[in-house]
Amino acid sequence: MKDTIIGRIASLRHFMDKKGLSAYITFSTDPHSGEYVPEHWESRKWVTGFTGSAGTAVITTNAGGVWTDSRYFLQAEEQLNGTGLKLFKERLPETPSISEWLVEILQKGDKIGFDGYTTSLDTISSLKNKLSEKGLELVMTEDPYQYIWSDRPEIPKSKPFVLDEKFSGEDTGSKLSRIREALSLDKNSSVLLSSLDEIAWTLNMRGEDIHCNPLFVSYLIIYNESATLYIDKEKLSEAATSYLHSHGINIKEYGEIEFDLNECHGCNIWMSPTINFAIYNAAANHNNVNIANSPVCNFKSVKNSTEINGFHAAMIRDGVAMTRFLKWLEESVSKTELTETSIDRQLYKFRSEMEHFRSISFDTIAGYQEHGAIVHYEATEETASKLKPEGFLLLDSGAQYLDGTTDITRTIPLGPVSEEQKKDYTLVLKGFIRLAMAEFPEGTCGTQLDVLARIAMWNEGINYGHGTGHGVGHFLNVHEGPHQIRMNNVPAILRPGMTITNEPGIYRDGRYGIRTENTMLIVPGKVTEYGAFYKFEQLTLCPINKEPIIPEMLSHEEISWLNNYHNMVYLKLSPFLTDEENNWLKAKTLPL
Repeated sequence: MKDTIIGRIASLRHFMDKKGLSAYITFSTDPHSGEYVPEHWESRKWVTGFTGSAGTAVITTNAGGVWTDSRYFLQAEEQLNGTGLKLFKERLPETPSISEWLVEILQKGDKIGFDGYTTSLDTISSLKNKLSEKGLELVMTEDPYQYIWSDRPEIPKSKPFVLDEKFSGEDTGSKLSRIREALSLDKNSSVLLSSLDEIAWTLNMRGEDIHCNPLFVSYLIIYNESATLYIDKEKLSEAATSYLHSHGINIKEYGEIEFDLNECHGCNIWMSPTINFAIYNAAANHNNVNIANSPVCNFKSVKNSTEINGFHAAMIRDGVAMTRFLKWLEESVSKTELTETSIDRQLYKFRSEMEHFRSISFDTIAGYQEHGAIVHYEATEETASKLKPEGFLLLDSGAQYLDGTTDITRTIPLGPVSEEQKKDYTLVLKGFIRLAMAEFPEGTCGTQLDVLARIAMWNEGINYGHGTGHGVGHFLNVHEGPHQIRMNNVPAILRPGMTITNEPGIYRDGRYGIRTENTMLIVPGKVTEYGAFYKFEQLTLCPINKEPIIPEMLSHEEISWLNNYHNMVYLKLSPFLTDEENNWLKAKTLPL
């Protein structure tokens, strides 16, 4: 394999030589800045042999390297060994940035190539400014991998389908009207949607082009009185074509968008900050381009009553699947050889038996003991640990149903745990409950609430590096903006109808990890002389294991919240369980 990678790098250098380039940058993104990248655009993986999900490769005429984050240091070190590529560990003080490294090894006047479709406008603008200061030129080229990657996978070709209004709750015509009204589009104006979840939401359509996300590869341009969907026409059924035409939506081939934008003159075009550079560049040639979040970003984050009812229904089915799984795991761990991957398959089986199930919503994180300390751990058959009837299993998983998307984490004691583990488990639970209990005034953003989940840990000198909560799409992406709960400033205001997770954690490197997560709905609270207040309603329905809790560490208010939550879980799930399952759940939800 190392010889194969060396040959691929040589092929890229041959392309560079023909184009007069001294370096080439290969990013890990696709034209739509998605979290999951279709194989067609996994060029960085192909040319370097490094298979982690995040990383940027830079190849020069006689050197090269890959920049990636701490999740992948060990993996990258092993996979890059013998290829001639160096690992650059991001966010370490001694690691130069890509621009710093290129400035150091290249000469003034040298050209650096990139594919404008697989990186964002923001990324290129930042790089260009830093490189031009030193006399280096950043040059957009055609995609070299269309020439040197002989068995390259096709752009996905799944057939999109129309999501029934009984699930979406709003007609596409209504959504288009709201978008046009929000942007005050005139005859010379348009908004270009490139984020696939925004397109799917607007059109009330879903697809299977993207792993874990029910999306289809396309662009959508909305004008004052018409719209155009750019998509591989072969993917559209007669029913889908008829549906789009009924809403005044024209259909063109996916690859025609750049030509059409170049032909457009004197228009005002709105684009998201995540727009890829090639599309932006085509539009900016003869038009005024306004970079700002589209109104769809905010519209889809606030769920309508049909979507909210769908979330509730999906959470009941997901809770039934989780209950059956947890009962099975408890009964099996001391009797059967289980691994991190085998339990993932069993959980998938339970979920797939539920009505309206379509897929998982992200790759399951099943981390036993020390693997639980790796925040984005993903087990493989080669790396999967065997489970023992002791210690903690951290299980973060979710599903896509036609009526909602789920995301839940539970830390499960498989047997005896240490006093340190119990204390950390209870600290995480305290933070989880304090945030879940929050009532906050209108105008609050997630950053202002983040401390509630951390303060008990901070008092013990403990912290975690990830965000505390993210939005969740409705049968869309499990990670949805613009709102979040995290330490760094995210100014998006929390509003009723938004879904958001609550997931504090503690991670002890090399020993164990603990995280508890529910998906919540923001709902109206009290109204006082100081204005309207909002609060969180728990959507996730699944018991939180009580065995590791140190009750003395919880306040009466926190214990009351937990008992009330467990009572709700039992009342909502029990009608759908067998007598044996009900008995198990009853015991798990008894008052603390």
